Amino acid sequence: MEPASKRPLVLLSNDDGYTSTGIRTMRDALSARADVVIVAPESEQSAASHALTLHHPLRLREAEPGVFVVNGTPADCVYVALRSDRVVPRAPDVVVSGLNHGLNLGQDVFYSGTVAAAREAALRGIPALATSAHPRADFAAAAKMCAAIAMTLAGTEPAGPRRAPLLNVNVPRAWNGELRPTRLGARIYEEIVEFRRDPRGREYFWIGGPGVRHEHDPGSDTEAYDAGAASITALLLDLTDPSYAELLTGIAAAAASASTNTNREG
Repeated sequence: MEPASKRPLVLLSNDDGYTSTGIRTMRDALSARADVVIVAPESEQSAASHALTLHHPLRLREAEPGVFVVNGTPADCVYVALRSDRVVPRAPDVVVSGLNHGLNLGQDVFYSGTVAAAREAALRGIPALATSAHPRADFAAAAKMCAAIAMTLAGTEPAGPRRAPLLNVNVPRAWNGELRPTRLGARIYEEIVEFRRDPRGREYFWIGGPGVRHEHDPGSDTEAYDAGAASITALLLDLTDPSYAELLTGIAAAAASASTNTNREG
């Protein structure tokens, strides 16, 4: 048996599909310092969020050495890679998702398949990095920076249950070379539902509009983008909001009282 490589092992995925320029550029940047295995969707899965495919079978194939393809979502890809013995020879030191063709700023992280692939790894205790760039950014430069971040993350010990690092990086089109620690901003989309009819008179519709903007928000990833800086944001796995504890206590007490009164009347 050949000895295991002493280099870090990176599991690389995305939501643009295994043939995308972004994932190939990221693999090239990572390969200089680590062993890399790609497990990516068969086709584009943008905005798939954290969906898992539960109601029809999936297929896994090796398109080329070290490049595996799943006909499912980004989360499916990471799930199968970490929960089967078909793909990676050992637990990855870090999971990287991207480089995505397009930004994932602000609330985009809730819809993003790129972020979901990284989140799936972090939920399983593995440090994870989601990477995105403007479609006309210098992908080679962006991937080189993200690879350096990934190597820093590799082997990082979680701070506790569900506390593996989950980082989100965005690189603007005219990147000035700066990387800013940020929090999530807010993007304001043109939200529409457009109904149309096909040539046979049947109705169909498109959701979402082409327009998006954001307002000035100091310290946010959107502000960094406006300034030409890349942003790096730490995301939470625990979505509990402690500021509503008092409200929840009141709701629970009211519900208990209503239930007691109902039982007495019955």
